[in-house]
Amino acid sequence: MQVPAMQLASQLQRGLKSLYTLHGDEPLLIQEAADAIRAAAREQGYTERTVHTVAGAHFDWGEVLASGGSMSLFADKQLIEIRVPSGKPGKDGSQVLQQMAEAARDNHSTLTLVSLPRLDAATLKGAWFAALDSFGVTVKVDPVERQALPAWIAQRLQQQGQRVAAGEEGQRTLQFFADRVEGNLLAAHQEIQKLGLLHPAGELSL
Repeated sequence: MQVPAMQLASQLQRGLKSLYTLHGDEPLLIQEAADAIRAAAREQGYTERTVHTVAGAHFDWGEVLASGGSMSLFADKQLIEIRVPSGKPGKDGSQVLQQMAEAARDNHSTLTLVSLPRLDAATLKGAWFAALDSFGVTVKVDPVERQALPAWIAQRLQQQGQRVAAGEEGQRTLQFFADRVEGNLLAAHQEIQKLGLLHPAGELSL
């Protein structure tokens, strides 16, 4: 089931699923989506977390499969994160991901979170990705285009109680901000956080 990134929060409020897949090339937005899923999982009692980062041709997928099938001595529920930076799990990985996706239907004691980069059309049609999409929630994280960046900055400022002036002056301020961060959302996020620390809530001038 595909869910737009902006609707992930409302989906989590309606009920936590056993399988989530995030894919996209925007590190900040991927991180925030993963954080939202982790927070919802903690609230639901998924207190143990295991992270597997797939690196190299000799990665042990058997270990991933074993962790998905084992229960902890200390927790009733566990969160398993599988990160595939290359977006190419390989033959063994494809089989394991399909197996874990199918198991997610009936296994409510394990929540699986798969993180992937932006995928090409051929990969999106692959059997392993189709399984993740069929049995869980798939979230495509799109980049914020340059023309949309001022509005994105304004929204983030609003979340911390700050805003720019109304009208043309405010638009100039947002354009100035967007020009300086050059489309880097992580840099923009850091600068917005600094403004929250350095200045009180309310209007920010250029």
